[in-house]
Parts: sequence; C-alpha cells; structure tokens
Amino acid sequence: MPLWLIGAAALSPLLPGRLRALRLLWVFVVYLSFETLLLAVLLGLWLASGFGWRIRSPYFAGIHYDLLQGTLIAFFREARRVLALRIHTDGPHPRRIPDGPVIVMCRHAGPGDSFILMYALLHWYHREPRVVLKNTLAWDPVIDVVLRRIPARFISPNPAAGEDLESQIKALATGLDHNDAFVIFPEGGNFTAGRRDKGIARLRKLGLERMAVRAEEMIHVLAPRPGGVLAALEAAPDADVLVVAHTGLDHLVTVSDLWRSLPMDKTITMRWWEVSRAEIPQDREERIEWLYGWWEQVDGWIAENRVDV
Repeated sequence: MPLWLIGAAALSPLLPGRLRALRLLWVFVVYLSFETLLLAVLLGLWLASGFGWRIRSPYFAGIHYDLLQGTLIAFFREARRVLALRIHTDGPHPRRIPDGPVIVMCRHAGPGDSFILMYALLHWYHREPRVVLKNTLAWDPVIDVVLRRIPARFISPNPAAGEDLESQIKALATGLDHNDAFVIFPEGGNFTAGRRDKGIARLRKLGLERMAVRAEEMIHVLAPRPGGVLAALEAAPDADVLVVAHTGLDHLVTVSDLWRSLPMDKTITMRWWEVSRAEIPQDREERIEWLYGWWEQVDGWIAENRVDV
C-alpha cells in the first residue's frame, strides 16, 4: 500500500487535474481497508452468534445496523475531505418525521447514491433500512455478508421467467416496526438515456401508450416500475411514504466521467417529501397514477436544481 500511494503521488503532477491519481487511489485504499476490517469483525460476530445460529436475531441485526452506520459515517467523512464532496438536504427534519414505519421511494442516478441514501437514513433519520437492491451489488463481499444478515433482498431488474419478485418484496415489507424504513428504487436501475429509451419502448410493447407518452415527457428519470411499490404498499398498510430525489452526480455515468470530475467539488442536493398514508389511494390503478405523478414531480424538481457541466 505505501508503494502504491507513493507511485500515485509521483504520477499525479504529470496527469491533468489536481492530484487525481492520488485522490482516487486513497479513496480506494480506504474502502478496501474498511472491507478487510469489516470482514474480520463479521467473522467474529458469526462466531459469537453460535456459528451463525442467532446471526439473524434482532439483537445481532441491531449490531449489524450499528456497524453499518459507523462505517458509512467514517467513510463519507473521508470521502468529503478527499473528494471535496458535500451533501445538502431539503425536506422534513428528522425530528419532524413521526415514529412509525416508512416506505422510501428513491430516484436512482449517479455513483453511490444507494450508499448516500443508507447513510442518510441511518445517521440522520435513525432508521433501520430494509433495502431492495440489484443482485450485482452482492459481488462486494461486505455488502453480500451484511445484507444477508439483516432484512434485505438482492433482485434482478430483469427477472427470469417464473420468478415472482413482487412476492419477495411483499415478504420483505411485511412486519415493519416503528423505526424501520423499507427502501425501494422504482426505476430499477441508474438513469441513462439508453435505459430511458428502453423503458419507453417496453411500455409501448405492453400496450401502455398513455404511460409511454408520460414517460417521454420525463427527461431526467426513468419510467417507474410500479410492481414493487404496489407490493410494498400492500404489505405495509400503515406505513407513510418518503419520496427522495437527488442531483449533483447525475452526469457521472462512465469511468472517464468520474476521472474528469476529480476532485469533485460537488454538492449533492437531496430533496425529501413526506407523504402521509391518507394521501395514498387504495385502488391499484389509482396507485399507479399516483406513483407516476410523484415521478413527474421528481423530474420537475431535478430540472430546476440540476447543475449541468
């Protein structure tokens, strides 16, 4: 590790930007250091739980949430220092959110937005997230181990024939308690222009022309996939909803985009809307309309607050 850091420091003046190679390598080293330490701690917790016998009990789940929160706080503190990254929030203060389960519907775009959301929920809102996320994230060893010990689901955005994702989501959203937050990304993946076009084409293929037209009018978000949201609303009939939009890293799609942006000197702006359960319609079709209406509002907010580079 010292040799790599010295090499990156030596190369940085020769490359464009302000110490890009050193900054990027340092964040990578910090991340791998956390991974190594956490895997050792997780092994210790597995042993302490009776070789995994009680690892999914509420007691050990609480320990894993605390461990996750502490890690995210430390990592984001270092990321803000090295990458000049700031997070600004606009919306209900954590103390204004009443106790009770919530369903969090978040826009998906830019690198690391799911980590930022988890950080906010754990650190600011003092919630224990139950998250639905793409199965590709399970390639990360710590994410794989931790999220298989707390309530979470790895799913494929393009499920195989016969795979009932809505039942899996409904099972995960069942039994939320006063400090739980069920997290779902209705778009199913990070926003790109190509995915937006494919989503519109899929709606037309299904004969949903009116929804396809509405999706075409949304420039900065993908058309939401309602199945998972409807399953969560059905499984948690008493839960309020938090709608989350963010902007600041939207334009970072490829590795070259990330490289050119270092150091980021960026502010990520997060907008939170609280929706009481009484505002959510009961009928399935009306709920789909309600979801599309919110995503149109999210698209409008991004258009007003996005900083193009």
